[in-house]
Amino acid sequence: MAKLVINEKKKKGHINPEIYGHFSEHLGRCIYEGLYVGEDSDIPNVNGMRKDVVDALKEMQIPVLRWPGGCFADEYHWKDGIGPKEKRKKMINTHWGGVVEDNSFGTHEFFELCEQLGCKTYVNGNVGSGTVQEMSEWVEYITFDGVSPMADLRKQNGHEKPWKIDYFGVGNENWGCGGNMMPEYYANLYRRYQTYVRQYHPEQPIRKICGGPNVADYFWTEKVLKTCYEPPHPGNAHGYMDGLSLHYYVHPEGWEIKGSATEFDDKVWYKTLAKAKYIEELINRHGAIMDQYDPEKKIGMIVDEWGCWFTVEPGTNPGFLYQQNTMRDALVAGVSLNIFNKHCDRVKMACIAQMVNVLQSVILTEGPKMILTPTYHVFHMYKHHQDADLLESYIDGNRQIGEDEEYRVPLLEESVSVSADGCVNITLNNLSVKEDVPVEVSFAELKPAEVTAAILTQEMHAHNTFEEPEKVKEEAFTAYEIKDGKLCFTAPACSVISLRVK
Repeated sequence: MAKLVINEKKKKGHINPEIYGHFSEHLGRCIYEGLYVGEDSDIPNVNGMRKDVVDALKEMQIPVLRWPGGCFADEYHWKDGIGPKEKRKKMINTHWGGVVEDNSFGTHEFFELCEQLGCKTYVNGNVGSGTVQEMSEWVEYITFDGVSPMADLRKQNGHEKPWKIDYFGVGNENWGCGGNMMPEYYANLYRRYQTYVRQYHPEQPIRKICGGPNVADYFWTEKVLKTCYEPPHPGNAHGYMDGLSLHYYVHPEGWEIKGSATEFDDKVWYKTLAKAKYIEELINRHGAIMDQYDPEKKIGMIVDEWGCWFTVEPGTNPGFLYQQNTMRDALVAGVSLNIFNKHCDRVKMACIAQMVNVLQSVILTEGPKMILTPTYHVFHMYKHHQDADLLESYIDGNRQIGEDEEYRVPLLEESVSVSADGCVNITLNNLSVKEDVPVEVSFAELKPAEVTAAILTQEMHAHNTFEEPEKVKEEAFTAYEIKDGKLCFTAPACSVISLRVK
């Protein structure tokens, strides 16, 4: 038996809702067909946004959306995506699939989408191929509520009042597709560009995100912080940055091969989960470098691209990055979110890549059809952690499992929080392919009286299709009992469980 011990008297940090964020890029069918179908589409929509997708995302309680990239951000020129749609420039999306980008989804459409979703906005600016003026004018166009050329242009294009930018990324992956820069060079560009991300509304500050490392590039983190970190001071209340990004994808068979999304054996299952667990080492080691400059943890680690990256589905455009989503993805999501929760003192935002039809998406569409993936259900089950306080917890009797010594993982993974209403939220993953595990949950003082629980479980290859859309779905979990002030149940193999306890 495994014993989950919870000390509800000890709060260890606050879980920002933005840890449950999402990423949408002009890539494949994420924006077009996935989120946006246009006002004239036969698919039910509100101002061009797919109603079924928006409703599902609202139910999942999406807190923040990142746009327009990704690699696309550093070749995106925002003025191409404003004004009458018939006059907007067409271009070839050279990063993703070589298809025509008609710019019918631009700034106005993004903010319309976020308003429908009720989520915060995270805009990524163009450093790789754009100018300081272009970035500065975009911020002015979006946020300035006065007399200026860009504010006037926004009004001419039909939006009288400004929008709010909650987060602004100054470039993306500038070590790679965003310009192949050296860290000191990017850091100096960052210092320059962020200067012109003007705070037109100090009461609604734009949080500025600096382009951080790729995976284990600790050299990048060190050099960027050394060059452009400045602590807040009276003349600059937020310093030069509010966050530093980190990107990490799980490739079970390596970057070149990646591996199938649906065809894998037990060994690859554990290898995938072990690689998902690696994000914790990255958080710790990059966090240690950040601690040297920012010991009070005022700068957030922004894991704004994470998730599984497999080989595309057979017969699809390799540049569209369309992949299926199985129980393996669900466990990767559960493990990752538990880790982010437990490191909420440093991790302030995370955006899974990507929202619809690309990589580890929460929704897949095919014409008018829509299905929710196993990953969607995990986000839905975990949503009560948002804006809650992390509690001290550990599992006694846990052990390592796996078929390869190099890729072993804990049998169980957990995180626990308490909401403002006093409800304790427990999320627990059983990473075993075959072994059911009896679990006993004990508290420091709490005597469980009310329990609401859900479970996601199936065999490891299970996934939803347009022919069988509900093969994997969240269901009520009632197979528990309360004995002597403890909560007892069995966690099935290959499962994600959420419990809300009062």
